[in-house]
Amino acid sequence: MAVDRLQGLLQRFSVSAQMFHSGALCGINDFEVNGQGQLHLVRRGPLEVRHAGESHLITEPSLLFYPRPMAHRFVSDPDTGADMACANLAFGGVATARVAGGGNPISRALPAFTCLPLSELRGAEAVLELLFDEAFAQRCGRQAVVDRLFDVVLVLLLRHLLDSGRIQAGPLAGLGHPQLAKALVALHDEPAKPWTLESLATQAGMSRSRFAEVFAQVVGMPPATYLASYRITLAQDALLRGDKLDRIAQDVGYGSAAALSRAFTAVAGLSPREWRQAAAAAAT
Repeated sequence: MAVDRLQGLLQRFSVSAQMFHSGALCGINDFEVNGQGQLHLVRRGPLEVRHAGESHLITEPSLLFYPRPMAHRFVSDPDTGADMACANLAFGGVATARVAGGGNPISRALPAFTCLPLSELRGAEAVLELLFDEAFAQRCGRQAVVDRLFDVVLVLLLRHLLDSGRIQAGPLAGLGHPQLAKALVALHDEPAKPWTLESLATQAGMSRSRFAEVFAQVVGMPPATYLASYRITLAQDALLRGDKLDRIAQDVGYGSAAALSRAFTAVAGLSPREWRQAAAAAAT
């Protein structure tokens, strides 16, 4: 059976969208940083996209993806405009990105901006047709339908980025590697398991030395560092839910609350209690 490379991450870290605009955007429109990522679907252009000193001219139906907050400007014809459907993105845990060691591991691993012609998003034709039909109509339940269709487009986009090799580094690049993916999926599915370099290499079907070398090259850090970072990210998510430290320690692979506290401080730079207080303050 084929390995589902995204399932473990998507189960633990939610990714959802909420449409905030549909229809024509005319002239100059600025999108300020609002603490969320955004996904824009261009049904009809042309449209000039500006951000971070860059400019892109969109002349065909396209997808514009900002997984993390980034100010951007759209410029279109002041009379005819560009037909678009736009959504804010909620990556579970993203509200903690302002706190040391916080943030959603999926959004952190993605390029800051992706522009993709809709014709390249394999398998999305029917979804996009229905999404645009619902977004540009005024039917009962329209918002709920469009939000769920945006969620589907987002997962299809993540799959495309994995399969196309457009992600060059980080855990999602590792999930795009045919051998590393096997080890990463196993780690994501069972984070509390006492993983060693040897057991992860066995999952990947590689020697220990080769696995360690390729993992560090592709993912950007040694396997042990990634494992610790992933476990602490899970612990942060559990802290935000109000779980007790002893329970969290067991769930993420540490034998005691004290062991988790030491590992947590080493990764996040704050103790679990300090981090939870900082996350609460950042959310207000």
